[in-house]
Amino acid sequence: MVLSDRQKLILHTLIKEYIKSAQPVASGILVEKYRLDISPATVRNELMFLEESGYIYQPHTSAGRVPTESAYILEIEALSGKKKELKGSDKEVIDRALDKSAESLKPVARALAELSGNAVFWAFHKNDLYHTGLSNLFAQPEFRQAETVCDVSLVIDRMEEIIDDLFNDLPEGSRIFLGGANPFGAFLGTSLLKYRYQGVSGLCGILGPLRMDYSRNLALLHYLQAHFK
Repeated sequence: MVLSDRQKLILHTLIKEYIKSAQPVASGILVEKYRLDISPATVRNELMFLEESGYIYQPHTSAGRVPTESAYILEIEALSGKKKELKGSDKEVIDRALDKSAESLKPVARALAELSGNAVFWAFHKNDLYHTGLSNLFAQPEFRQAETVCDVSLVIDRMEEIIDDLFNDLPEGSRIFLGGANPFGAFLGTSLLKYRYQGVSGLCGILGPLRMDYSRNLALLHYLQAHFK
């Protein structure tokens, strides 16, 4: 389904707010906080259309709206060919970590976990796996309930197996897995970088909730990729 520019703007703004707050987004927040040059009545009508089209849903009758997997896919398609520029302070954190990584890239993995607020895994070779930032993952509102803690724990237990299955088939470069297409779990989002440096292949991934900030995480990986060329 083709959305109008106005519908795309409203959906993009809703996703942006939901990534920040992890709370259902009401129409009033979109109008007031983001100062959209659109009347509240029009925003409500467009939200109804987006809901009927499967891009958002209401978890409760009186609640605001939450993006669906289809909304995130649309948002990621819009990122294609666009590179978000990192802040200078973010680059400095990665640069300092790279300066310490003569023998190991673990400091870089920890820096990525700090900057993304998510978990990071790094397969330096096919069977040499390191992960960090799991506390970031379990601190996300989506993963605080007992059943979701169990789901995430199962993914962590299977991480080496999942990466072994992916490692050889993935082309070099960055990509995103989410929802039903995510081998790490339909309830997760994953930003990946497959690279080759000094004759050795590696796979770095940022693992978080479906509402992760894909644009920022790709920017982190793109900055990192430039150091491996």
